[in-house]
Amino acid sequence: MSTAPTARVFSSDNTAGTSAEILDALAREATGQALPYGADDTTATVRRRLSDVFEREVDVLLVSTGSAANALGLAALTPPWGSVLCHRDSHINNDECGAPEFYTAGAKLVPLGGDDAKIDPDELRAAARHKAGDVHSVEPSVVSITQCTETGAVYTLDELRTLGSVAEEAGLRTHMDGARFAGAIASLDCAPAELTWRAGVDVLSFGATKNGTMTADAIVVFDRSLTPELAFRAKRAGQLASKMRFQAAQFDAYLADGLWLRNARHANAMAARLQEGLKAIPEVRLLGTADANIVFCRLPQQITEGLLSDGYAFYHDRWEPGVARFVTSFTTAPQDIDHLLRAVRQHAA
Repeated sequence: MSTAPTARVFSSDNTAGTSAEILDALAREATGQALPYGADDTTATVRRRLSDVFEREVDVLLVSTGSAANALGLAALTPPWGSVLCHRDSHINNDECGAPEFYTAGAKLVPLGGDDAKIDPDELRAAARHKAGDVHSVEPSVVSITQCTETGAVYTLDELRTLGSVAEEAGLRTHMDGARFAGAIASLDCAPAELTWRAGVDVLSFGATKNGTMTADAIVVFDRSLTPELAFRAKRAGQLASKMRFQAAQFDAYLADGLWLRNARHANAMAARLQEGLKAIPEVRLLGTADANIVFCRLPQQITEGLLSDGYAFYHDRWEPGVARFVTSFTTAPQDIDHLLRAVRQHAA
C-alpha cells in the first residue's frame, strides 16, 4: 500500500479550486453597486487588459463555460449550411453534447486526423476544397484549432501559421478553442498575439476556469465586425449575466500581475515532473507529446488497479485498454507528484 498523498485526483484540472487572488477580488466586488449586463467598470477594465495582452483592440464577451464560448464563437463564424473542420479528438467533436451544431443552427462538424490531436495540414487542405460551392453539400466555412490539444500537445508557431495559410487560401474563418490557452503560452513562452490573430485566428475561446477562475471564461473577438451578432447570440443563449461584474472581477484578478501565466507554468511544471518520473519506470510507456499539463501513458493492469485501490482518480481505458491520462493543475504540489510516482513504482513491483 502506498503512502497517501496530499491530493490523489488527476482526472482533470477542473477539479482544482480557485486562486486566492480571485476569491479576494470577488469579495471586493461584492460591496457597493455597479451597472448590470457588462456596463460596469470592472468589465471595461478586463477589455482593456485583454487588449493589452493581445497587443490590439479586442472585444470581449464573458461567459460561464468553455462550451458556451466555443458554441457561440462558432455560431458567429459559421452559416447553418456550413461545416466546421476540426480534429476528431477535439472537445467540440466529442464532449459538448452537440452544442456547436445546436447554436450554429445545424452546421456540420467534419473531423480530421493528425498526430497529437493536431490537425494535419494536408487533410485540412483537402477538406477545405471538398465539395466547396456544391449546394448539395455543406460549405467548408471554419477551421477550429484546439490549443493546447486534448492530448496535452501544443501547436508550434510554425504549425499555426501553416494552418492559418491553408485557411486563408480556402477562405475559411478560424476559431481557436483555448480551454488551456494559458498552458500553451507558458509552454512556448511567446506573445499571445503570435498564437492568435497574427496566425489568422478570428475568435478565441479564452479558457480560465481550468486555470484558476471560478465561473468565468471569455470569448475574445479579433474580427470585431462579429461582435454585434455575438452580443445578440450571447443574450439569446442566456450568457449575458446581469451581474457580470463578478465574472469580470475573476478575469481582472486572473490577468493582473501575471496570475494566469504563473498558474499555467506551475501546472505545466508538475506535468513535466510526472513525465520525467514515469520515464524511469520500465513498466510504464509514455504516449504522445506532453507539452502542457496532460500526460498520457500506457499502464499495466496491475498498476491501474493498484492506483485505483489507493484512491487515485484518473481516466483509464477510456481511449483504449491500458491507456491512462493524468492531468495536473495550478494546485498540484510537487509532493503530490512524488507520492503518485512512489505508488506507481510500488505497484509495478
